[in-house]
Amino acid sequence: MKKALLAATVTVAAALTTSLVVAPAASASGWEWPGRHHDRTSVPFTEATVTAAADGSYELKWNAKGTRHVEIEANGKVVAKGAAQGRATVKGLPAADRQWFDFKADHGQGLHLADRQIKLEGAVNFRDVGGYRTTTGQWVKMGEVYRSDALNKLTGNDKAKLQRLRVKTVFDLRTQDERTKDADQVPAGARYVVADVFAGSGSFQTLPKSPDEAVQAMIGAERSMVSGAGGKKAYTQVLDGVRDDRAHAVLFHCTAGKDRTGWADATLLTALGVPRETVLADYLASNDYRKAANDALLSHLPAAQAAVYKPLLDVRPEYLNAGFDEVKATYGSFDRYLKDGLGIDSRELRELKRDLLVG
Repeated sequence: MKKALLAATVTVAAALTTSLVVAPAASASGWEWPGRHHDRTSVPFTEATVTAAADGSYELKWNAKGTRHVEIEANGKVVAKGAAQGRATVKGLPAADRQWFDFKADHGQGLHLADRQIKLEGAVNFRDVGGYRTTTGQWVKMGEVYRSDALNKLTGNDKAKLQRLRVKTVFDLRTQDERTKDADQVPAGARYVVADVFAGSGSFQTLPKSPDEAVQAMIGAERSMVSGAGGKKAYTQVLDGVRDDRAHAVLFHCTAGKDRTGWADATLLTALGVPRETVLADYLASNDYRKAANDALLSHLPAAQAAVYKPLLDVRPEYLNAGFDEVKATYGSFDRYLKDGLGIDSRELRELKRDLLVG
């Protein structure tokens, strides 16, 4: 079953051009409106999004409560302005690996935003982990941590782009069979680290015979990621790598970039204080980014087989919820999971937040 599942999920199709409308990034550096007194540590934006369109334009949306005026710059020039709440479409910007926008309100710290997806020729689910607002009103930095599906089909252009994005550490969450069959294409200068989530696990040893069995297999695998020895070791490696400033930017990935990668992302975001509903929305985004690839695969299968495979290709709320349920059942709380399961104590958690949060 393991080989069948991995062969199914590794299929790569053209990247989708539609982005999720979710809160994107914040920069580490604040911005001050000249001559105004303000709280230097506060980010007034409660919402701010950048969505790239297929025609090269960008849709910007924002809400900076308690402010009067917002300006947005790209490449050092003002491209949009308005009141505390607004939206704008920006066209005619030069091509770039990532187009960044500086959202500036009349007080408080600004945000450095980009579309979440990094478009590559050889991967469809490569995106930034940062850019979400926490329950305390802080924001997760962008450009520090990335997540992806398989890297074995990256082109030379892709690797050059990741090198320009300063990817320094790559964590491979896949099994030995996957790594042997489809070896990573790692950008020059990056450190490659094996963090096998299912090492020693019995997950996916038998082929599900029905859609219900497939769903239960995915739920069981999610639980194994939390309480299995391989999962605990792998996610400890990832979080330790994220905490190491010298390792940034960090990239972690599996085959489809949705399950093992999804739990790594959910763990990090939850540890940083991102609300559960935001974490779930980010997790479910893989259904959008991988839709073309998944649809192409299912279209070539007999209907009965496609019905069994679809739950294996999907991400669903019940899968992620199973992971959080396992945390509660095994550790009692998420903080105890971090401490007892992954070795992240309160001091290390404060360091993680200090490094990755803005505001």
